[in-house]
Amino acid sequence: MAIHTRSALFEGSIRPGCEEAFFDLVMAELMPVWQAMPNALDMRVLRMERREEGAPALVLVQEIDYPSLEAVTEAEASPVRARGAPIMARLMTLFDGTLRHVVYRRLA
Repeated sequence: MAIHTRSALFEGSIRPGCEEAFFDLVMAELMPVWQAMPNALDMRVLRMERREEGAPALVLVQEIDYPSLEAVTEAEASPVRARGAPIMARLMTLFDGTLRHVVYRRLA
């Protein structure tokens, strides 16, 4: 079975004075949605502690593992993801930057 991981990459910065609210919203409201994604095998939320010079400022990385690319596509179209959209919209008011999504296939 080839594992596929869909990642959300938050590149930029949290607005001044909003760091606690940003991470509270992630932990209390978004994590339950992400954990409920259909076909999800595992989920990780990573907070940047340091970066090397020239590396992107990724304040948060969310990763969800799926058993196939079809499972990723199903999750992307699911009502569960739609439930998270208004929460994500609130989160983005606390963040200056870009949110990008990528899907990886595990090689090893």
